[in-house]
Amino acid sequence: MRILVTGSADGLGRAAADSLLSGGHDVVVHARNQDRAASLAALVDRGADIVVGDFTDRDAVRRIAAELNGRDPLDAVIHNAGVWRGRAVMPVNVIAPYLLTALLDGPRRHVYLSSGSHFGGQPSLAGVDWQGKVPGSYADSKLFVTTLAAALARLRPELISNAVDPGWVPTKMGGPGAPDDLDLGHQTQEWLAASDEPQSLTSGGYWYHRQQRQPHRAVHDHTFQEQLLEALAEETGTRL
Repeated sequence: MRILVTGSADGLGRAAADSLLSGGHDVVVHARNQDRAASLAALVDRGADIVVGDFTDRDAVRRIAAELNGRDPLDAVIHNAGVWRGRAVMPVNVIAPYLLTALLDGPRRHVYLSSGSHFGGQPSLAGVDWQGKVPGSYADSKLFVTTLAAALARLRPELISNAVDPGWVPTKMGGPGAPDDLDLGHQTQEWLAASDEPQSLTSGGYWYHRQQRQPHRAVHDHTFQEQLLEALAEETGTRL
């Protein structure tokens, strides 16, 4: 399978890309700039394809989608790129995966990185700054992207769309004292993106270490899903 892993210069994204590449898959890695791309040389030398672009820049996301649509078709996307604080939270954690979902041709499977923090998110779009002019709420961003995954599963039954809580793992974002297992933190994404096991072919789930869990109740609220999709469509000028 040909699988794009966004935000794969380090952490969970790199671990997933490395593992998928070792498993014989055709992997496309992503870095936000050329300096970060240099750190992916070892994976590129092993056969990975690469795209470069800053997900805070919507034009860069659109360019990446156009580049990928001009290459071999993708089978799956692991929407891994994310930030946990600052002005980039909404652009990177929500706008970029939404645009890639809307613009990429072909991928049948979409895996969105959520977080247990999404339970602290507010199911309200009032006053959300999608452009990142002010710092955004990480919890809200993860609630929104988890809702996006569920909405896609409902509205596009021909696709397989799931959200994954990787746990609080010891990455640069999670910190060295994080209590969860780093290996388990990326295996569910790989499984949902590439496996042919019957469970991995289900859609609309919220997963933690290959077990489905119940997300925030707003995630499967169809009214909130529609409000979110409408807000994202209006903000980006692009509909699913």
